[in-house]
Amino acid sequence: MSSKKIVFLTIEGKSLGFYFLLGVFALMVLAGLGASYYMEHHGHVVTGMNNQIVWGMPHVFAVFLIVAASGALNVASISSAFGKVAYKPLARLSALLAITLLVGGLVVLVLDLGRPDRLIVAMTRYNFKSIFAWNIYLYIGFIGVVAAYLWMMFEQRMNRFTSAVGTFAFVWRFILTTGTGSIFGFIVARQAYDAALLAPTFVIMSLSFGTAVFILMLHFIYSMTGRELGDLLVGRLRNLLSIFVAAVFYMTLIFHLTNLYGTQHHGVERFLLLEGGVFTQVFWIGQIGIGTLAPLALFWLPGINKSRGSILLGSLMVVIGGLSQIFVIIIGAQAYPLTLFPGKTVSSSFFDGAINTYSPSLPEWVLGISGFGIALLATLIAIRVLPFLPQRLADAQTES
Repeated sequence: MSSKKIVFLTIEGKSLGFYFLLGVFALMVLAGLGASYYMEHHGHVVTGMNNQIVWGMPHVFAVFLIVAASGALNVASISSAFGKVAYKPLARLSALLAITLLVGGLVVLVLDLGRPDRLIVAMTRYNFKSIFAWNIYLYIGFIGVVAAYLWMMFEQRMNRFTSAVGTFAFVWRFILTTGTGSIFGFIVARQAYDAALLAPTFVIMSLSFGTAVFILMLHFIYSMTGRELGDLLVGRLRNLLSIFVAAVFYMTLIFHLTNLYGTQHHGVERFLLLEGGVFTQVFWIGQIGIGTLAPLALFWLPGINKSRGSILLGSLMVVIGGLSQIFVIIIGAQAYPLTLFPGKTVSSSFFDGAINTYSPSLPEWVLGISGFGIALLATLIAIRVLPFLPQRLADAQTES
């Protein structure tokens, strides 16, 4: 498909349904702000977090959105960095979602700190021994690089630089996701973390989560605007997503087999895989069942794999499975007690050796979900103001 055949238009945004969706997403954002204010005013005692589990449900949503943001750029990267022309019409939307998802995740992360104003300290005083300091540069830089990438696509006289800037954005997103995974991989005190495999695992997770969110948003927007979306392009995205889901499953398998090989990790593996209660259930039912096996069946079984409904259901399951995986990684790892003295039994009045419990409160859920509201609201406003979407994505155009 040549660029001359691609006609990008803004959406009209005059229908009652459009304003209804804007209202719903705006209410989600306001609810998140209210939840953040409630937690800041009353303190984190109103949440399920405590001295042992300091990263709760808002962190699960925030990390998912940040990881998915990197993966949402995948479609644009395929067109620019790898020269796959069929994906070029979707590059603008891909880059837009990368920015809005990241902003949604970062807002939730900041509001969950309890003192958002302390972000000023984090942005002006850097401890470069901390992976968190590195990630401030990675996140802000990612937004800047992708914004420049969008400029190259929108400005006709800058189109010749699209491939170069897109390739740079492709490299940056891999570094960003590696940094996010390294946040956990560098924490040696937690036995469920402390693994170099977490960095590449997060990279693969980003490809899976981001592609699933992109498919859902693409179908949602084109259905909302009444524009034609051909099955051929959706089928290609389905094939990509199935490969990414299988790759995440492979990395998960290798991660746990590696831990099972080392005797010092047998305890935490037994906890997560067999005896962890809700964490074990979320792992097997949410991550493996709903997030891996069921989508692969929908994507691969003849007779149903070409159905638009199966593709959308599978994508939604990947999102649910992704949230489940982040939940197990972040909260499940904190629930397992710290090993202060390897090979010794430690007992005191401060929960030493005890399994930590966590039950997320309503404000935590509301704040976390509001991250999706921020991303969706920003996306709708952007496609209303600027021509991010091709007028048509028919099969005949895709094949040409």
